[in-house]
Amino acid sequence: MGHGYSVFDTGIGRCGIVWSDAGVVGVQLPEAREIETRRRLFQRYPQAREMRPPLNVEIAIEGIAALLRGQPGDLADIALDMDGIPAFSRRVYEFTRTISWGETRTCGEIAAALKASGASHSVAQAIGKNPFMLIVPCHRVLATDGAADKISANGGSISKRRLLSIEGTLSPGSKTLFDVLLPVAPPRPQT
Repeated sequence: MGHGYSVFDTGIGRCGIVWSDAGVVGVQLPEAREIETRRRLFQRYPQAREMRPPLNVEIAIEGIAALLRGQPGDLADIALDMDGIPAFSRRVYEFTRTISWGETRTCGEIAAALKASGASHSVAQAIGKNPFMLIVPCHRVLATDGAADKISANGGSISKRRLLSIEGTLSPGSKTLFDVLLPVAPPRPQT
C-alpha cells in the first residue's frame, strides 16, 4: 500500500492525517477552511489517497480529537513512519513524546536532556518541521526564552498558545500570556 489519508472532525475544525504501512506519516491541524486543510495535505503528500484508516490510525484520530476537546488523549503507542526524518530530529521527537499533558519544556531543556547542550537552535528547527502534530506534542516545546508563539508548518491556522490553552497550560514565560488567559470565543450561531 502507498499512503492513505483521512480528514476528520475535532473541536477546533477538520484535521487531516496521513499514514503508510509503517505508521502515521503526518498530521495536519485545521486551516481556516477544510479545502485549505486538504490543499495542504495534497501539497505535502501528493501520493496519498483518501481511504478508511487502519486501527492504529483510528486510535490516533480518537486521541487527537480527545486532546482537542481538552481531554488527555493517549498517543504514546501510535506508530510513526519516520522514514526520511534526520536522526537528531527523531531523537527530539522521541523525547518530545514524553512531555506529559499540561507540561512544557524549552528547546534548551530538550537539548540538555539529549546531551546536546548548545543545540537548542537545532531542537527548535526539528520542532518547526514536526510532521506529527499532537502525536509529537511540539506545542509543549517553547522557545528557550519561554515564548509560545511559533508552531510547525502542519499547524494550520491554530497557534501554539491556543493548543496550550486547550490543555489548560499557562506559560508564564510566554510573551503573549493574554492570549492564553482569554482564548477565542466560539462563533455565535446565526439566526
